[in-house]
Amino acid sequence: MTGRIGIVACETFKMEMENILEGDAEDVAFKEYLEFGLHEYPEELKKAVVEKVNSLEGRVDAVYLVYGICQSLKGITTRMKLPTVMLEVDDCIGALITSEEYERERKKCAGTWYATPFFCEKGESWFDKKLLKDLGEEQVKALEEQGYDSMWFLNQLFNGYSRALFIDTKVGDGQYFEALSKKFADKLNLRHESRDGTLEILRDGLRRTRQLANGG
Repeated sequence: MTGRIGIVACETFKMEMENILEGDAEDVAFKEYLEFGLHEYPEELKKAVVEKVNSLEGRVDAVYLVYGICQSLKGITTRMKLPTVMLEVDDCIGALITSEEYERERKKCAGTWYATPFFCEKGESWFDKKLLKDLGEEQVKALEEQGYDSMWFLNQLFNGYSRALFIDTKVGDGQYFEALSKKFADKLNLRHESRDGTLEILRDGLRRTRQLANGG
């Protein structure tokens, strides 16, 4: 009997994981994508992933936690009640270009905004949502009345950035995502560049999870 696996992933990986699982998900008994942004609140992130994974006890044989370390998840699998595999990279960017390439790109330009297909589609909407969560609706409205709109905050946030790097993971319409990346870069006066990503790290994690589920 084939072991059952559960997948608990950050929504930043949804397009890539759906691409990998297409036609190859018979052993996936559970799958959920958690909201992006929890890494900004480390305790919330740890609580969310531990509770979600442990809730699968008895339902699956192993879990694929599709997260990088994200500043706060180092060693988190020791708190899981199930055999759990997670990504051995700093964050979602390292997972999609490899840690070595990530370091190379950071050395090339420290002030880089990395635009994966997920971030291309989110655009500035995620920053607006974060602003509301951090400050509250009333405070945001009060600041807007004083002339501090979301674009003002976006410019403050990206102060010191000089490059936007589109990462083409070959899922969906690459030209569409690249155009969104360029639009965002133009809005913030960032130099725009593009490069290929990889799905191999995500595939390897899935392979290791399946091995665990089958007693390997």
